[in-house]
Amino acid sequence: MVNVSTSYDYLFKVVLCGDCGVGKTSMLCRFISDRMDHAYIATLGVDFKLTTLEMKGKTIKLQIWDTAGQERFKVLTTQYYRRAQGILLVYDITNEQSFENTANWLQMIQENAMSDVKMMLIANKTDVSNSRKVTTHQGKQLAKDYGMGFLETSAHTAENLSEAFSTVTESILKNMQNQFDEEVFSPFLSINKPDSYQKQESSCSC
Repeated sequence: MVNVSTSYDYLFKVVLCGDCGVGKTSMLCRFISDRMDHAYIATLGVDFKLTTLEMKGKTIKLQIWDTAGQERFKVLTTQYYRRAQGILLVYDITNEQSFENTANWLQMIQENAMSDVKMMLIANKTDVSNSRKVTTHQGKQLAKDYGMGFLETSAHTAENLSEAFSTVTESILKNMQNQFDEEVFSPFLSINKPDSYQKQESSCSC
């Protein structure tokens, strides 16, 4: 079970998106509380859970939003992309249509999310790989085409779930620290010596 700390250094917002039935809610429940609810109930609109990760000496609180996959909720859920720093796009390896529909999800993300949002493509339900319809190569190639990370997971066995959330969290943290470094050092890096000064300096002898 993952703990939630009351004190933290950063608050990151991560969104789970993908077709209805790909296992987003099950992934979140398994990651947060290490339990698997076999009774399927579609998420209505959005839901979220909190958890805390320790990473690189920092305490990071994750606000993970579980969005509905049904078409009628897409207008509602797209607003959550705008505030997300990380997105996990999930498809079901036993459902080829859910993989094909990632193109629609990616378009919505590109239209609504921040340009520097950190994304990962998640191929879920590896525990039923005997019914696989989407190959690992297909998933890796799609992720490569869009510059995303890629993992195959199982909410049933918890395979790679921690890795998925920790990887996207680490990417957000690294991006934030890089932006901070640029803000701190860019004013100094932009200072150039005038040509007259450079000439004087080069003509001096010791």
